[in-house]
Amino acid sequence: MDAGFAGTACSAPPDLLVSDYDLTFMADIAVHDRLAHLEYLGDATQFALQMHRMISYSPLFENFNMAEIRLMSHFMHVYRAGAGQEIIHEGEQGDYMMLTLEGNVNVFKQDRWNAPKLIASVGAGKTLGEMSMIDGEPRFASCVAAEPCVFAVLSRENLARIILEQPILGAKILMELVLMLSQRLRQTSLQLVALMDDEPR
Repeated sequence: MDAGFAGTACSAPPDLLVSDYDLTFMADIAVHDRLAHLEYLGDATQFALQMHRMISYSPLFENFNMAEIRLMSHFMHVYRAGAGQEIIHEGEQGDYMMLTLEGNVNVFKQDRWNAPKLIASVGAGKTLGEMSMIDGEPRFASCVAAEPCVFAVLSRENLARIILEQPILGAKILMELVLMLSQRLRQTSLQLVALMDDEPR
């Protein structure tokens, strides 16, 4: 664990029980350990304005105001990945989601021969990993930085903290996540229907 991460996480909020905070801190450390190969930039409060500027093109933030984004940023951590570095690995435990702040990320899915196949490329303002963060299932695909990129991480435990400490904000985040996942499922369903229509009868 680097000193920067320890320094940002060691002052427990006064309204949290010590035991609850200890569990959350340990969970944050577990997430940080999985991202230890990346450069840690600190908590997301210093990026709140940048996140707010994404409102017009970020599905997660389109209905949030600056005060809500600033509050949410207190529960997020920011990392930088170099071109070619893996951020999320297919099949690993999924307990956090990421919001791309800068750069582009390629998403790869292993095919039947275990060869990586590019299935998507996402840029600033887009989120990745929210499905596994919610249901705890293994990662569906791998995410690799296509170029130097910066992203903010929200862990499942910190989302739970938001829901407990800031219930209105927590409900709003959950609603946005549900809407994003619903839209993604709808798009996948339309693609499946199109493939079925293309099949010879």
